[in-house]
Amino acid sequence: MEFLYEYGLFAAKAITLVVALLLAVGGIVGLASKQKQRKGELEINSISERLDELKEQANQLLLDKDEVKKLQKEEKKRKKAEKKSAEKPSTNLFVVDFKGSMDAHEVDCLREEVTAILCVAKPEDQVLVRLESGGGVVHGYGLAASQLQRLRDANIHLTVAVDKVAASGGYMMACVADKIIASKFAIIGSIGVIAQLPNFNKLLKKHDIDWEQHTAGQYKRTLTLFGENNEAGRQKFRDELEQVHGLFKDFVAEHRQELDLDKVATGEYWYGIQAKEMKLVDALSTSDDYLLSANQTHKIYQVKYSLKKNLMDKFGKAASIAIESTIGRLWQKSQHPGV
Repeated sequence: MEFLYEYGLFAAKAITLVVALLLAVGGIVGLASKQKQRKGELEINSISERLDELKEQANQLLLDKDEVKKLQKEEKKRKKAEKKSAEKPSTNLFVVDFKGSMDAHEVDCLREEVTAILCVAKPEDQVLVRLESGGGVVHGYGLAASQLQRLRDANIHLTVAVDKVAASGGYMMACVADKIIASKFAIIGSIGVIAQLPNFNKLLKKHDIDWEQHTAGQYKRTLTLFGENNEAGRQKFRDELEQVHGLFKDFVAEHRQELDLDKVATGEYWYGIQAKEMKLVDALSTSDDYLLSANQTHKIYQVKYSLKKNLMDKFGKAASIAIESTIGRLWQKSQHPGV
């Protein structure tokens, strides 16, 4: 009887807590849904200021006080001279980071970043995209490449920097640029197309499971996961891959006319040193060195658009953790009332 009493008390507390938390979360979510919220947020930060601060900190650590004061005076004189000078102000360099996944969902932010740049950029301004991607879905990376093409169409000089990898869909994006730079051991190329899928038909047959699939249109489905594939379907699938590969090669050839496509469009990848020899990239450099050099002549700004997380997801996750944690504590107390 004592056990039943303790268990009933535990269950009542747990149910009360769960209901209270669900009501609280529901109220918050309902309130949030009534409010107008921005889809995302645009940030523009000065990379030039950060680089100047690093330089100043390094000087303070390495030089004596007199030398530091002398440099600071010279810097002040230089800035005053720039303000008084009738020369054109330094141009802007806008920096965008793109770290692509398989589904290229990062293009949702990229399109906003490109749009923001096009709204404010002058003809003499430039853009640097720090690109990192091993590729992914064709339509996703095709759209990402089209976003970079918008900059080229607006006659804004575009440089793509590859510190680690720009392969397959990543290189599809990179080749749009006026100039591609890469570190010596960055992975470049892989101008090819791949598609693969398992087939469970034999497993289903082994367990006497039938699978039916009905289509309208001869090639609505060429290969299937669960049905029995035939050679005609496989050949059609291969033909479609070749068509995509052909479009990929044509796209690269349009933007990198100096390439020997028969040599580089084999699906292989190369390291930066080799890619430079094969003209897949234009120069060997890290993005860090590029920015240090550009800081002498440009004002450098990082442009970043961040999508806001869904409030329901945030509170739902927090509520789930809270409920699990509290129920666990209540259960422990029901088993060990003295703790």
